[in-house]
Amino acid sequence: MQFIDLSEQTRLLGQVASTLESLRADVDQVRAGEISKPVRELAPIAVRAQELATRCTQQLADLSTSQYAFTKDGHENLAELAEASAQVSLAAAMCTLAIHTRTEVLLYEDADETPEASRRVLNDAAERMDASAKAYRTLAQRLSRRLASAAAQREDQQLIDRALVSPGITTTSSAAAPTAVNAPCPSPATRAAAPRTR
Repeated sequence: MQFIDLSEQTRLLGQVASTLESLRADVDQVRAGEISKPVRELAPIAVRAQELATRCTQQLADLSTSQYAFTKDGHENLAELAEASAQVSLAAAMCTLAIHTRTEVLLYEDADETPEASRRVLNDAAERMDASAKAYRTLAQRLSRRLASAAAQREDQQLIDRALVSPGITTTSSAAAPTAVNAPCPSPATRAAAPRTR
């Protein structure tokens, strides 16, 4: 188990939600047009979405190996985070696919010459971004509330202490510090991570 700064992780979760909302706005703007220059219009969005997806996956990895996993409902929250992160990755892939569906007319005689196929793909990407943003915001609020509650912190600390005495649970060198719920990590993660689409 590694101990990381959960306050920083809360900030990063909220940051992901804000970034997804910004990406959604950009997707909507492109989708509303003719997508006449798909690479120029969509590649920057796709790159940003892919970079965000990588940060989301990294945050998921960081949290799943930290004290967060042993806090109340930690495993359930991680499951939600894993799904949201996957949806961010899918949305990023769809932004790239939207480029192809608009440019395939250059490759195939029977390809759709209108931007409708790309619009449909972008609509799906936007819906996934929306759902992920909501999930990330919910997870950020949930963690923030627990960190703000002394009773919740005591409860989480008891769960973490119990986990530490369980067989097979070891701490990393970064956990040599006190086993507080919100113990700082020597090199806080600077990456951020998405909610559940049903």
